[in-house]
Amino acid sequence: MSLENKSILITGGAGSFGQKFVEIVLKKHNPKSVRVFDIRELAMVEMQRKFKDDERVRFLIGDVRDKRRLHRAMNGIDIVVHTAALKHIDICEYNPIEAVKTNIESAIDIIDSAIDNKVEKVIALSTDKAVYPTNLYGATKMVAEKLFVQGNSYAGGHNPRFSCTRYGNVLASSGSVVPLFKEQAKTGEITITDKRMTRFWITLEGGVDFVIECINKMHGGEIFVPKIPSMKITDLAEVIAPGAQIKEIGIRPGEKLDEVLITKEEARHTKEIDNSYIIEPEFPFWTKENFKEGKPLNDEFEYSSQTNIEQLTPEKLKEILSSI
Repeated sequence: MSLENKSILITGGAGSFGQKFVEIVLKKHNPKSVRVFDIRELAMVEMQRKFKDDERVRFLIGDVRDKRRLHRAMNGIDIVVHTAALKHIDICEYNPIEAVKTNIESAIDIIDSAIDNKVEKVIALSTDKAVYPTNLYGATKMVAEKLFVQGNSYAGGHNPRFSCTRYGNVLASSGSVVPLFKEQAKTGEITITDKRMTRFWITLEGGVDFVIECINKMHGGEIFVPKIPSMKITDLAEVIAPGAQIKEIGIRPGEKLDEVLITKEEARHTKEIDNSYIIEPEFPFWTKENFKEGKPLNDEFEYSSQTNIEQLTPEKLKEILSSI
């Protein structure tokens, strides 16, 4: 399935991912239209100015917690890319009910609206925090994953098909540690919660390309995980703020030393294909279209940022950051 001549809705579309997604889709995939759905008026105005010369882009102010607005926004849509979420650990911990409403209840409304509007495909963006969750944000994303995987059973084996992508930290996205370190570097001191920490990293463009690739591959019910590098947080800090003093402030509540993208339990129903892993649904009763290609993983496999064989070197990170 190509995105060419398709009508696409992206929720949370005025964020870092959404803006890069719209840019790449318009440039490379020739969609019929792209509807950007977001509640942030200023961000939408700025984005509208950026894409003012392309008549294929529409800007819809709306909250993913407003089911009526979602239903109207999906009318005539072929593909939904769901990125809207509350994503910061501290914010979600302090505002747990809002996190549940935005990350879980809105997932239910996305599923219902997509089924009612006969959308072809829905893909939701998840996170490594959803694996072995130790904070509310991760727990809400874990539940959202389960909802989108099982959303296929509510569709009854017909359209829409629902799938997820799951990956790690996005380099230099808004609210990420990279711009924080750059700002702190001006003072000569940066803060790190724990020097032993490791994380998965992906570029913004890499994340967008992966999501588009998964839209084309998906049958419904899969969780797609890209093969991406890991890096120690201290190495990241040294590249961004060379010579700055590092102040260790202690791990935050709910924060992990390392992240996991695929658990040993999930490995039993996961296949390795080219540049990614595909976690297939354990109960694929709504479709017979499973991936016949790919290499099954062994029961002891775990995709962790601490044991990942692919490491992001300081040299490669410098190259990536210089091109952003």
